[in-house]
Amino acid sequence: MSRSALPPPPATTAEGMLEREDGNRIFWDGAGTPDGVPTLYLHGGPGGRLTPGHRRNVPEDRARIIALSQRGAGRSTPSAGTPGPVDLSALTTAHLVADLEALREHLGVDAWNVQGVSWGSTLALSRLAI
Repeated sequence: MSRSALPPPPATTAEGMLEREDGNRIFWDGAGTPDGVPTLYLHGGPGGRLTPGHRRNVPEDRARIIALSQRGAGRSTPSAGTPGPVDLSALTTAHLVADLEALREHLGVDAWNVQGVSWGSTLALSRLAI
């Protein structure tokens, strides 16, 4: 039996930078259908980044696919991987959860399904406890 190739992931239809009050800028992107079920994807966290494959995790014809680069990672700034001394005082679980809520409000989403991998799944659960 041969393996068929995976179809290409859905194209990004929106992206932006969410400005936070502490100077962090959180990168986010969207795909799927704008009136679909909002679904947030959280990557593996520190050292991680968004890859197009995350957009294959839900049906693009029924989901509004949203993802963000967690603060300090990926396309968010400042990067925790910047050479030299980096201030990590605002890189806490509470800050990350606040970023999720700020993005939800910024995008006008009342509620969303949240999924993640590795640290992203821990962050998804953390938002329920904070």
